[in-house]
Amino acid sequence: MRRADRLFELIQVLRRASGPLTAETIASELETGKRTVYRDIAVLISQRVPIRGEPGVGYVLERGFDLPPLMLTTDEVEAVTLGAQWVIAHGDAGLARAALGVLAKVAAIVPEDMRPLFDDPAVGTPPSREVHAGANIDFARLREWSRHGRKIALSYNDVAANPTRRVVWPFMVGYVEADRVVIAWCELRNDFRIFRTDRISDIEFLDAYYPEHSVVLRRRWLANRAAHRASRLLTTS
Repeated sequence: MRRADRLFELIQVLRRASGPLTAETIASELETGKRTVYRDIAVLISQRVPIRGEPGVGYVLERGFDLPPLMLTTDEVEAVTLGAQWVIAHGDAGLARAALGVLAKVAAIVPEDMRPLFDDPAVGTPPSREVHAGANIDFARLREWSRHGRKIALSYNDVAANPTRRVVWPFMVGYVEADRVVIAWCELRNDFRIFRTDRISDIEFLDAYYPEHSVVLRRRWLANRAAHRASRLLTTS
């Protein structure tokens, strides 16, 4: 690996990390030696890259540092292209437009020799053959309410097709190939629930904010799912 590429990858490793990384960990990921990592970090610091830390403790990249947008690898460009294609095929209209915008912006800033990765990509996902239900739902507004922690009221048909009226705390909108779902805390059930949009007959966006932060609810729900999966593995082993 060229030194310039290795320096770039070192910054990317630090950027992805959630905490300090030791030189040994960095060296393992970059498939190089610890001494090389020490030298590379010294070079980056001399170039005013805001890396903090010391040998034996770990290194972190301070927030706010960014690289020029042209510094993308072929794999990264293909990942962006493939992800945008999936969103265009399976996301709501607003997200599909945003995905097209992302492709246009990235294509405009990459070097000329990388333009074919956008114009004639070697990766792809087939267009959706499903007609997504819930077309009457304002998904852009639903995503906004999920981000900002505001309540919604649903007229919802449960699994037995019984109509119910529920006030819920949405914190995530899920997109899969055939379905779209709202993941929320349900005041009626006093628990997390996943609501399929094809079963929502009416939705009211309320002005009230729910007491929990949406980030807290997302993390708690993900932790519950992880614990449930672990419990199932223990049960079947």
